[in-house]
Amino acid sequence: MHNTHNLESKLRMVLVVTGAVLAFAISAMAQVEQPSQISLQGIALVTKNTDTDTRPLSHRATKSGGFLVGYSYQFTRWAGLEGNYGFTQNTQEYSGSVGRSIRSDFHELTGSFVVHIPVSVRHVRPFGLAGAGALIFNPTGKGGDVEIQAINFVADRQTRAAFVYGGGVNFDLTRNIGVRVEYRGLVYKVPDFTLDNLNLDKITHLAQPSAGIVFRF
Repeated sequence: MHNTHNLESKLRMVLVVTGAVLAFAISAMAQVEQPSQISLQGIALVTKNTDTDTRPLSHRATKSGGFLVGYSYQFTRWAGLEGNYGFTQNTQEYSGSVGRSIRSDFHELTGSFVVHIPVSVRHVRPFGLAGAGALIFNPTGKGGDVEIQAINFVADRQTRAAFVYGGGVNFDLTRNIGVRVEYRGLVYKVPDFTLDNLNLDKITHLAQPSAGIVFRF
């Protein structure tokens, strides 16, 4: 009888704690009136120059502009998830004993955890983010052929894993429309298009400032 009473007490305690957690979660989610957001931004891409000590080879990418689209869902007042797709075209330049340039499409696919930072200023919503994704370098030359000082070689499409971090601010213009200013940084391995003579085996950094429009619903 005593054991039964203890079991019932423990069950009641579990139910109370579970109910409290659910009530808190529901309350927190209820405070987010418009949890979904779509963003469309113009971006600039500035890649850090990279060289290696083991061989006379260095890498740089031309500065370029493109676009970034994203969808985010805010679970609570402070936490959410976001997915993004970005696109631009630039040229990957390799210098050393032989100069080589590869123009390619640049596709960016990332997913991030977003921290929304509460502030007392109305219509201003700052945030920070961290996540991971894939960067796809796709040569735009016909058949992948690229001219290297009058010599042709085949450059293959290549995907690099990337770590992404950043932050920004959303400025609400109306209930459903706002302006976003953001900075994203991407860390990844320098592409070599599966060519051994272009392999630096180095990590580089891409700075990606952006600005655009957000739609909340």
